[in-house]
Amino acid sequence: MAEPAMKYGRGEAGLRAAGPADAPVLAALCAEHAAYERLANWPADPGLASRLAEALASGRLNAWLVLTGSGEALGYASVTLDFATLGAYRFAHLDCLYLRPAARRQGLGQRLLDCVQAFASQQGCRELQWQTPPWNQGAIAFYEACGAQGCDKRRFRLALPR
Repeated sequence: MAEPAMKYGRGEAGLRAAGPADAPVLAALCAEHAAYERLANWPADPGLASRLAEALASGRLNAWLVLTGSGEALGYASVTLDFATLGAYRFAHLDCLYLRPAARRQGLGQRLLDCVQAFASQQGCRELQWQTPPWNQGAIAFYEACGAQGCDKRRFRLALPR
């Protein structure tokens, strides 16, 4: 479902849920996001768009796109649903929230975050959790201004054999 249009620069931008057909656009935004976050080992490969399409179709991944009136992608947010063992409750994991540099500081990030929060509430989640790199002071300031509380933890990855 599309949200009402919002002002962006000299035009307007809209927010809508992403579907499987949007996977190529989402994959391109993911590549920009990975480069922005300096993810040297990010697996950019030709199968990314098809895996994203499959995840969106199955409901394992929920995503929203910010698009200009002409259809240019300005950013996205993506969410998965999870369970917190220590508190025994369902939560939503904001896996990504990314806006292209020209789209930042115009209220679009807040609109994406509001959409994600509404979705998580509708799914019966108790909270929204996410992480951002410690060097990304712009994102940290944005999240704190939205009322989020930081948690000191370090994220780890372990590749599994295929």
